[in-house]
Amino acid sequence: EVQLQASGGGLVQPGGSLRLSCVVSGFALDDYGIGWFRQAPGKEREGVSYIYLSRKFYASSVKGRFTISRDNAKNTVYLQMNSLKPEDTAVYYCARASSRLIFSEWPVPPNYAFWGQGTEVTVSS
Repeated sequence: EVQLQASGGGLVQPGGSLRLSCVVSGFALDDYGIGWFRQAPGKEREGVSYIYLSRKFYASSVKGRFTISRDNAKNTVYLQMNSLKPEDTAVYYCARASSRLIFSEWPVPPNYAFWGQGTEVTVSS
């Protein structure tokens, strides 16, 4: 059974940092890409970052502040978030990409069949 479990969210002040974790089971990280998405109240879900083997992609709004990585031994994908801003406030989700994903389409949610439950990030003073 494919499962993804996101964690690590919380309340942080502007300029602070958080590290999100996505623990996966039922498949190997070498076989599928993993995307991080976020959804703020009243807004559409948007792609934040994506990793597949050595390839990494970032939304322009987070480039230079967020870093995606993975640890195959722990079946875990991380999203290190630094210099957080109030506009980063959202529920963050990790998801497993389709095996047919074209890299340019990584931010598109319908390209992901399996989703974690989400972890809430609030950036506020």
